[in-house]
Amino acid sequence: MALDASALESARQHLGLSVSDLWFRCLGLGGLLSVAELTSALAGRRTLPPREFDIVAQALNERFMEDGADHPVPYADAL
Repeated sequence: MALDASALESARQHLGLSVSDLWFRCLGLGGLLSVAELTSALAGRRTLPPREFDIVAQALNERFMEDGADHPVPYADAL
């Protein structure tokens, strides 16, 4: 099952993170996507496997928590 990353892109934009910043955060969590693959997924040109979707969601949720917010980005098993 591959997942649409439109919710991830909405969260990234809301946080004001660049794709490069998000990519670095994903790398720190063990993500395997290249910056080009992440860019393509966020633009809707490719889908993400559940593991990579969850890594991007986790990176975004950690950034939300840094701002004192909850973790609003759903993980693959919740979709």
